[in-house]
This record gives sequence, C-alpha cells and structure tokens, in this order.
Amino acid sequence: MSEVTQVFTQLLQNARTTAESADNSWFSYADPELASPCQYGNVSGDQQVRWWPVMRSECQDFSNLEHGLEFSLHPDLQAFYGHCYGGGLKVQHQRGNAELLMVWHQEDFSRLQQNIIAHILMKRRLKQRETVFFAVTDDDDIMLSVLNETGAVYLEHAGCEVKEQLAGSLAEFLQQLTVAA
Repeated sequence: MSEVTQVFTQLLQNARTTAESADNSWFSYADPELASPCQYGNVSGDQQVRWWPVMRSECQDFSNLEHGLEFSLHPDLQAFYGHCYGGGLKVQHQRGNAELLMVWHQEDFSRLQQNIIAHILMKRRLKQRETVFFAVTDDDDIMLSVLNETGAVYLEHAGCEVKEQLAGSLAEFLQQLTVAA
C-alpha cells in the first residue's frame, strides 16, 4: 500500500470517527441515474444523500488515460483517486478551505479521466508543466494540483503556470489537513 493510500485512508477514518461521535453525517449530490457504493439512506428532495468512504479492493486502472496522453500519471494521483469511492471531503489547510475530489462511482471515474485529459491538453497547449487537480478551493479560479513530473503539490490558478508549492508530496500535503466540521 502506497504512502498516499495509507495517509488518505487514515484521514478518512479519523474524519468518519469524529463525525460519527458527534452524530454528524456527510452529504453529497446523489446521481439520479446511478447509485454510489458509498451512499446510504434515502435521497432527499434536493438530491442530497448521506455517504461514508468505501475502499476499493483493487486500484482503478488509469492505463487508458496514460496511453491516450502518452504519459505516466504520477503514482500518488493513482493512489489518491484509485482506492476509494466517496463524495467531496471538505478540509482545512493553513492556506484556507478546500474540498478533496473523490470518485462517486465507476461512471464518475470515466468523467474524471475525461477532465484530466482536458486539463493536460490545456496545459500542453499553453506550454505549461503538466499538473493534475485533486481538490477545489473556495475560489472558483484556484485548485490544488500535483505537478505530475515531481509529485509536489501546488496552488494552481486556472490557466496559469503553477508557482506556489504547498508540499513536496501528496502524502505530506494530506498530513497537513484537518477535516472541516
């Protein structure tokens, strides 16, 4: 098991334990076409449903994406996106609030790959270093990304070259987070 998988799993377990002890639930948008392995309970009128993370027995396969882009997706990103189903996990970092992106179900994994492809192609067109997003922030124009060639985590402004490094690795970054209440 990779360091990212271990750290992310521990973060999720600690967050769930804290939420359950406070009698809190996490909510996400329920896809009306396909249920997620992580959702439970009834879907509300506004399409919200409770969820807890569900670990996959095998890592998702990124070979189609890698073959199509003729590059290797950083192993930290494969571990982050490939081992768990879940809704967005709201977290806090010293720089502000963020939401870790997670795969809701298998079709969502396909959408994720399409979005990564579009992002990489945009970075190539702009002649910028290739990054892959893993979280969104309160500012629609700023995301958190991994620089694919090194694995370092950066604050990324949409359409711009990454400049501000937040951590040397995704595992290091995840250890800096607390789950939002």
